[in-house]
Amino acid sequence: MPDMTSTLTILQPFPGIFAYYDGRIAGTRLHSEGPNWLDDGAYALGVASYAIVDGSEALAYDTHISVPHAKAIRGHLEGLGVTSIRVVLSHWHKDHVAGNAVFADCEIIALALTAERLAENRERIKTATPPIDPLVTPNRLFEGRLDLEVGQRKVELHHFAIHSADGNVLWLPEEKLLLAGDTVEDCTTFIAEAEHVATHIAELKRLRDWPIARILPSHGDRARIAAGGYDAALIDANRSYLERLMKAASDGMPIGSLKDFAADEIAAGSILYFEPYEEVHDSNVARMRAAAKGI
Repeated sequence: MPDMTSTLTILQPFPGIFAYYDGRIAGTRLHSEGPNWLDDGAYALGVASYAIVDGSEALAYDTHISVPHAKAIRGHLEGLGVTSIRVVLSHWHKDHVAGNAVFADCEIIALALTAERLAENRERIKTATPPIDPLVTPNRLFEGRLDLEVGQRKVELHHFAIHSADGNVLWLPEEKLLLAGDTVEDCTTFIAEAEHVATHIAELKRLRDWPIARILPSHGDRARIAAGGYDAALIDANRSYLERLMKAASDGMPIGSLKDFAADEIAAGSILYFEPYEEVHDSNVARMRAAAKGI
């Protein structure tokens, strides 16, 4: 297997905003040839953690998919002259917290609900393939909203129950820039909580009311993220997908491939078709049909 960070690239979509992007490389695996969450999930779909830097201060948004990735992030930040690092977790899923141990001496900020989910799933996370052990948990908790400053930059943390009940986005109000975590994805959202999709749709509508200029998601196209991310049409594409899928599953209607199901949004360019997301779509269809039947 290659070195864990051999395909990691550091992008700078905006001044002082860094994206640590890895994955979406056909035929490449990092952990093992056997099934595992790292290769078959985050790496296959492409994953980015982010950092906001101003002077000697940095705010890291998620700690990536492994300890070596997190070490690379910290090494890059310290190489820029950063002496104070804080971490914000977007939510509790493994591909966002796997490198927490590298930042154990830092303030790790998360929603109280994220801390609860990590505690509830601790053993499952620590014994996963690959394991996340030790699992370092957040040491500063908030609910709803938290305002921070990174040097002279204002950063707001906001709770949005999208994808996961503990979704936490970063909003830079002066730049009108949203660091979205998994609340939106390109080319489609992964449905982790099928029973709460109606809530996710309502929350996407609430998010769409913001004056968003650009969006940097955790899972998206490398080149588009490097060029400054997505516009608010990405929110519309994710919401429309969920609305159509929920209705089709409820009505028992046939549901085709993702390429056909999201053809309008793909044609409009609000999302970019990426074939590995067909497996995500198949999983979404199965979960929504089960939810519609009350299974």
